Amino acid sequence: MILYFTGTGNSEYVADRVGRGTGQEVRPLMERIRDKDCSEIKSDDPWIVCAPTYGWQLPHLLRDWLKQARLSGSNIIYFVMTCGGEIGNAPKYNRRLAAEMKMEYMGTAEILMPENYIAMYDAPEEDEARQIIKQAEPAIDEVIEIIKEGGIIEPPSPGLTGKIKSSIVNPAYYPLLVNSKKFYAKDSCTGCGLCEKLCPMESISMKDGRPVWNGKCTHCMACICHCPEEAIEYGKISEGKPRYKCPVK
Repeated sequence: MILYFTGTGNSEYVADRVGRGTGQEVRPLMERIRDKDCSEIKSDDPWIVCAPTYGWQLPHLLRDWLKQARLSGSNIIYFVMTCGGEIGNAPKYNRRLAAEMKMEYMGTAEILMPENYIAMYDAPEEDEARQIIKQAEPAIDEVIEIIKEGGIIEPPSPGLTGKIKSSIVNPAYYPLLVNSKKFYAKDSCTGCGLCEKLCPMESISMKDGRPVWNGKCTHCMACICHCPEEAIEYGKISEGKPRYKCPVK
């Protein structure tokens, strides 16, 4: 079974592709994580976790959910991580997580997808995004074949830089940068409430028809990128930047 977490659609796209290629069921985790629902899920097929890379590791909220989740049936687990640049030394931490879950670790795949982290980088325009996704297709196909054959996914070498990013930068990145302090809604906000509905951290509530952030955040960019009016900003950093949603279904 394929379990995926996504903010802007990249990991959903990869999960769906892997699901079609392997014939396995695909399930989203956003609502389960938001509702703290760790009730049993059973699969006789290997578990495949598709997720974005946050600070060169698996998103902490997903990692924490997996530690508590009751996944029964198969004891084999794969990780497929999307990224705008690299996954660093994330496989080391995924292996450790699999051990905590008492599962057999079968490797971590790195899939380069369009950048969506507009709190720090520029997202591509739609045509460029489609081209990046097209270039990712061979890597996705390779992952599908490995999983179908029951093989082990060998990730790229992280190098010294990747090891430092995942081991030293990641623990500092979350407390220093990952919060909702800079998010705000402009006057063009219509109060539709979509941002509140999408937030996996329950960080957003509507007050007088406008979203208010309470500080909790995982920087998934769902609120700012899915806003139909592009009324949400992240300080001045996001001003004038393209919002990103995976353009391919």
